[in-house]
Formats: sequence, structure tokens, C-alpha cells
Amino acid sequence: MRFFDLIEARHSVRDFKEQEVEEEKLQRILRAANTAPTAGNLQAFKIVVVRSAEKKKLLAEAALGQMFISIAPVVLVFVADIKRSAGRYSDRGRSLYAVQDATIACAYAQLAAQEEGLGCVWVGAFDEKAVAKAVRAGEGMKPIAILPLGYAAETPFPTKRRKMEDCFVREEF
Repeated sequence: MRFFDLIEARHSVRDFKEQEVEEEKLQRILRAANTAPTAGNLQAFKIVVVRSAEKKKLLAEAALGQMFISIAPVVLVFVADIKRSAGRYSDRGRSLYAVQDATIACAYAQLAAQEEGLGCVWVGAFDEKAVAKAVRAGEGMKPIAILPLGYAAETPFPTKRRKMEDCFVREEF
């Protein structure tokens, strides 16, 4: 698919078919996330691949009861490796760069999922400690996003977007 068609076709999907995601598709999505640019090429993130019903249920509960997470065939949890980034960039690495690394990787995965014919939705509302516990994220690891993905059982309508002139400033603020 052409890039601009791809980004316009992507919409948040919260209802998934029971159909499993093929391993080849999942590997291409993970490979795409791994190509995301990162601060100092440190790649200060981990992606936890969750398929177990028990863990998906824990994640759904940790995400403030967003139970659609538990029905997705695969759930990716993007975790910032704070220590890895802080080792080179101190406070800025700890507070920003590792978070950006995980965020960009998730965005790449989201677009790759669309290219693979899968639906997904970015989940950012969750209890950070509960997610960390569910995926056994150790010290210095900070959950950033949950990305449930699978074959869409719904066709979401495009959401209304702000006007271009409301989003951009030509000069200084």
C-alpha cells in the first residue's frame, strides 16, 4: 500500500475476530518496530509479546477494564528501558528519550499492522505498576503503550480531525 493511503486507512480497532495472527505477519510487525529511529541508536525499549489468555486478562484489568484487550489474539506491550537510555543521556534519557524510543517503535508497529491487514488500537490508559507486574518488567523498565492486534471484527469510521491550520504554526509561538 502507498504510505499516505496506509496512514489514512489506519483506524483504531477494538473488536477482533478469533482468527490467530500468523507468525510471519507478527515477525514483520516486530521487525518494523525494530527499525524505528531511537536516541543515539540505543534502542532503549523492549516489546513484550503476549498471547496467553491469562496475561491478556491481567493487562485488560490493568488498563482500567478495557476488556477488548483480552480478546485480541496478540497484545504487544512497549516498555521503555530507562536504565539503558539514562546510562548515556542521564536525566533527559530517563525522562524523555527512552519514552520516545518506545513510542516511535509502537507507532511503526501500528502502521506495519495496518500494512499486514490487521487492526490494532493504541492503549495508553493503564495502571503502570499493574502492567509492569503482568509482563514482569524489571526495575528501570517503564510500560509506555499496549497494542492489542488481530483481524478486525469491525470497520471503524474515520474520526474527525482538526483543520490543518489549527495544528501548525509557521513561525514562533
